[in-house]
Amino acid sequence: MVRGKRKTPPKGARGHAATAAPQSELHPYRDLDRIARALIARNTGGVSPFSAFQAWSDWALHISRAPGRQMELAERAIQNAVKLAEFAISDKPNAPAPPPFHPKPYDHRFTDPGWRRMPFGLWQQGFLATQDWWDLATDELRGLSDADSARVRFMVRQILDLYSPSNFPATNPEIIERTVRDGGANVAAGLRNFREDLRQTLTQSRKAPREGFRIGEYLACTPGKVVFRNALFELIQYAPVTAKVHAEPILIVPAWIMKYYVLDLSPHNSLIRHLVAQGFTVFAISWCNPTQDQSDLSLEDYRNEGVMAALDAVSAIVPGQKVHATGYCLGGTILAIAAATMARDGDDRLASVTLLAAQVDFTEAGELLLFLDDSQVAFLEDMMWAQGYLDRPQMSRAFASIRVEDLIYARAIRRYFLGVADLPSDLTVWNNDTTRMPARMHSEYLRGLFLENRLTAGRFAVEGRVIALSDIHGSLYVVGTEADHIAPWKSVYKARLFTDCDLTFVLTSGGHNGGILSEPGHRNRHYRAGRRPAGAHYVDPDTWFASTEAVEGSWWTDWFQWLSAASSGEVTPPSLGAPDAGYPVLGAAPGTYIFQT
Repeated sequence: MVRGKRKTPPKGARGHAATAAPQSELHPYRDLDRIARALIARNTGGVSPFSAFQAWSDWALHISRAPGRQMELAERAIQNAVKLAEFAISDKPNAPAPPPFHPKPYDHRFTDPGWRRMPFGLWQQGFLATQDWWDLATDELRGLSDADSARVRFMVRQILDLYSPSNFPATNPEIIERTVRDGGANVAAGLRNFREDLRQTLTQSRKAPREGFRIGEYLACTPGKVVFRNALFELIQYAPVTAKVHAEPILIVPAWIMKYYVLDLSPHNSLIRHLVAQGFTVFAISWCNPTQDQSDLSLEDYRNEGVMAALDAVSAIVPGQKVHATGYCLGGTILAIAAATMARDGDDRLASVTLLAAQVDFTEAGELLLFLDDSQVAFLEDMMWAQGYLDRPQMSRAFASIRVEDLIYARAIRRYFLGVADLPSDLTVWNNDTTRMPARMHSEYLRGLFLENRLTAGRFAVEGRVIALSDIHGSLYVVGTEADHIAPWKSVYKARLFTDCDLTFVLTSGGHNGGILSEPGHRNRHYRAGRRPAGAHYVDPDTWFASTEAVEGSWWTDWFQWLSAASSGEVTPPSLGAPDAGYPVLGAAPGTYIFQT
């Protein structure tokens, strides 16, 4: 293959990345079934009741035939009741007894000192004792499907969290104390907050960002120009700030489930701004927010008309240089697919590949797997078939339910009972700026990657031929985050298992977004970094973790040094755009697609 060129698949011959739901447009009976499922899905938020019933049935049948587990549960119930009784009897106003049960590390609902007083302490301990019993009841059981066991545990947690004593004014000491202190002003403020949220939910409108958080002025404000635009994305080239730049440019491929500017938030924590300051020529993809007319966009379109089209533009604007490609979350997954395809086809335009919180294997894909089986995917497919896309609220509910105690109930208590307004921040502005997902692409992604794990199973085909991650021979830099519930770090680590090239794996503190936004000077940050030379033996994640020392500070510094070492030297900055090559400047950054709602 000629360097800098790529083959465009003929019309009607898109890659067979995944198999979407069976097409039934000409079969009225099957269409009726799909309409019925879509109607149910719209009323359940896309959750399949059949999956829930199957999980409960599987759990109930297995536990009904497990006398040992039944005796263990009876014993645990007695033990917990005794602990509660001892706690209630021994607790004194001036010398409170140590609580026998403790919230989980991520549960911050009971941090107020009032929970240590009676009767609030007893209510809290009763809730935690019940939670402890159900944790045992839904623990692994021989013969019970791991997926069903996890799904039942998740549903139990949702039910328990609904009835937590922290959710009710009469049983929450913080709410009572605030109401007495403020003379009920907090209740009036909470009613105003509730009315505002209800209006936004019913109208699906968005609040305008507060002063200091407007996009293009305070967020996504790194100077640059839009140098390419098609129906799928805009390509932004950022203006240099140094006299010399590294010869190889950087192309950033963000996830399309959210807006790209999580990597260009405020000036102090903008990864893009920091890269430019380090002397790199940076390009970033800004995906469109798909409408119903774009429901047929496929995963292959995101590779071919997205990643590859952007790479063509970068190669034309900075000719004769290879490219450092960087993918975040889903953007990293599609970048890995593109890189493997390029390696198969002899396209050597990549100098390196960086994957940020991105998975290539989905067998341990975290709590999102709780939402996925054949029935669940069919429900989502039929809902998207009816409306053309997966809408913003439907995605938001799925992510929020993973940490329902913090993201739903704790926030509701603050806003509606304590009358506390949400503190604005750049990350919350971005987090509320969600996008839609095209029906076909999302179906292919869920089935081909999440459900069937084709990419690492040797069954993922692009343009009719299977690709393999082991074909990638350039350098890889892979970043996982310790508290990631979207892309768990041990799942991200699996890139080491399915590649043979030189690979540096970095594990940083923080979660899926906060861990990546770890600018130099950020307090309480640390990371671990380890290199695997090409062809070295595999090391499991636990062994790697135990043998890799933590380093205080930002992983960005390590990455900047790695990128510099993988570059060939410094040159004069390239011009913004290349009109003679068909890439004129189309407007100022951050472009127009970022404002699509």
